[in-house]
Amino acid sequence: MRANRVPTEEIKREPAAFADRVTADGRFGRAAEPGRYRLVVSRACPWAHRVVMVRRLMGLEGAVTLAVADPVQEIIEGDPHWVFTEETGSPGGRDPVLGIHALREAYLAADPGYEGGVSVPALVDTESGHVVSNDYDRLSIDMAAEWGALARPGAPDLYPERLREEIEEVGEGVYRDVNNGVYRTGFAPDQERYDAAVARLFARLDRLEERLSTRRYLVGDHITLADVRLWSTLLRFDAVYHGLFKCNVRKISEYPALWGYARDLFQTPGFGDTANLDHIRAHYYRVMTGINPTGVIAAGPDPRGWLAPHHREELGGSPFGEGTAPGPVPEDERVPPIG
Repeated sequence: MRANRVPTEEIKREPAAFADRVTADGRFGRAAEPGRYRLVVSRACPWAHRVVMVRRLMGLEGAVTLAVADPVQEIIEGDPHWVFTEETGSPGGRDPVLGIHALREAYLAADPGYEGGVSVPALVDTESGHVVSNDYDRLSIDMAAEWGALARPGAPDLYPERLREEIEEVGEGVYRDVNNGVYRTGFAPDQERYDAAVARLFARLDRLEERLSTRRYLVGDHITLADVRLWSTLLRFDAVYHGLFKCNVRKISEYPALWGYARDLFQTPGFGDTANLDHIRAHYYRVMTGINPTGVIAAGPDPRGWLAPHHREELGGSPFGEGTAPGPVPEDERVPPIG
């Protein structure tokens, strides 16, 4: 995710600058190897959060180490950059594995002439220090479907072949109208484009409310990538998008099915235990000065609502299908608890 200035045109996400694929058989030149790669993320970023959730659900913590950047980007040569700080567990402000202060250094290691943006998530080769991929969608898919030999016993099938077409069909609408729709709404440069974006956003949320009123998960009877993709935005909605991005027709907590669904997943290992609402609020309210020039961070909403009973199990299905829940979060990756 890149954040900062208010764009002058409708949000259009840049294609991934680095997109090497890491697969089980190495057919694209890179094979999944334990300890070879380090995943650099911000816990504030919804696109990076997707990959963090997949890594945890699949039990890949021992295979791919995690580096967490500070939620408030540092201005370097006039541009905001993801950096490592003491506050996020990097002694001396440098990542202890990669030895870098700014993620930009790994981009330049891969391409010394690189002049584009620097985004998270980024998968970095620990041997060379080069960024391998900043393609959040492909990283999620490949970790779910290609890294099975390194996954934990009982890892769920997040991208089952028989459901892939439906997962992608649902995901296309969610991406266009919700994941990206909140940004189109929040950064709309004029009233006309704001009105169109916010209407499209809530029309999609209304359809998702209807879909989830009769089924526990978006596709199939257990968690898939479709749920990971939607939930990363739902988590942030009431905390930042509703107020800061003017997505204020309704809160997610005002949708009975969507709010129950969001709480169900929050209370499922792999979701809420990877969420840091403090980082989320700090990033959006401090960094996005174009729409919040004071940098004042909103206090609410009360996060304890995420722990309320949801009763979604009455709809059937089970979180992990024939698999099992991931084990405890590694001590050095734990996020502040709610409640």
